[in-house]
Amino acid sequence: MNPVSLLLGVSFLVLVVVDLLWTTLWVEGGAGPLTTRLMSWTWQLLRRIAGHRPRVLSLAGPIVLVLSLTVWITLLWFGWTFLFAGGENALIDTRDTGPISWTERFYFVGYSVFTMGNGDFTPRDGVWQIVTSLTTASGMLFVTLSVTYVLNVLGAVTQKRSLASSIHGLGAGSTEILERSWDGESFRGLEVPLNSISSQLDTLTSNHKAYPILHYFYTPQTEQATATNIAVFDEMLTLLEFGVSKQDRPSEIAIGQARSSVQDYLNTLHEAFVEPAPRTPPAPALDGLRDGGIPTVSDQQFDESLDSIDERRRKLLGLIEADERRWPSSNSR
Repeated sequence: MNPVSLLLGVSFLVLVVVDLLWTTLWVEGGAGPLTTRLMSWTWQLLRRIAGHRPRVLSLAGPIVLVLSLTVWITLLWFGWTFLFAGGENALIDTRDTGPISWTERFYFVGYSVFTMGNGDFTPRDGVWQIVTSLTTASGMLFVTLSVTYVLNVLGAVTQKRSLASSIHGLGAGSTEILERSWDGESFRGLEVPLNSISSQLDTLTSNHKAYPILHYFYTPQTEQATATNIAVFDEMLTLLEFGVSKQDRPSEIAIGQARSSVQDYLNTLHEAFVEPAPRTPPAPALDGLRDGGIPTVSDQQFDESLDSIDERRRKLLGLIEADERRWPSSNSR
């Protein structure tokens, strides 16, 4: 018996099982410790390589996804290989009587994990038959969870970009959204898209908690960039809640629900190692609203209100910068 090989095998298997189950099954737990570090290191490396080539960053999500699957299967494969190497005469060669090489152990574990049937080697009677059954079971578990995980992640990516497109469809800037919604007397009809986007944001937040890898699916198109459009949406809510005269605002319930949905999303950023920016982003100007005939509060009152949400706006700026983008102008068209 080789205790070193046994210890390495058990360590690898425990690591991959914990990380795999943590990442794919624990909805509130985010990604496993190994996958979390892998995502962060890959993103940081690609940011350094990309420079001014956003298309390189668009590869981050797929690369992280493939690397995660590769690391899981590698640890699983090597873990069982070391485990069989640690046992005394764990395998029997049905053709030759010589010693079992590392390559042959690797081969045996491979066809056991991927359930390819019987090969030229067989486990020795007793505990090693049970270990072989566990090897095959772990392979089936890996395949099942991995396929389900990939399909769910890709579905969540589609939902994420759909949300960004929904916000962008209202307007490219926060002021533009309010100008489009103002009919000369009120923001009639704005509550419906507010409620719809809030619902989509809640779904996105749940997906980010279950699949933190979503933070690394980057798109060069601004209209599909979730970070930019959520910042535009929240700045629109800021103008609506603090800049527009109170009697002209839509339902406070709709505004509060939308605010809460954005805040819940921002609370997931620590999983992607996104921190608030050290500075506050530029304040949205009220001049655009006034030019559109929308009643507003005084600049002083508006500036005082912005102080109360400084931390929130710095989180949004941190998100924008972590996504390698610029803070959106409130008057973008």
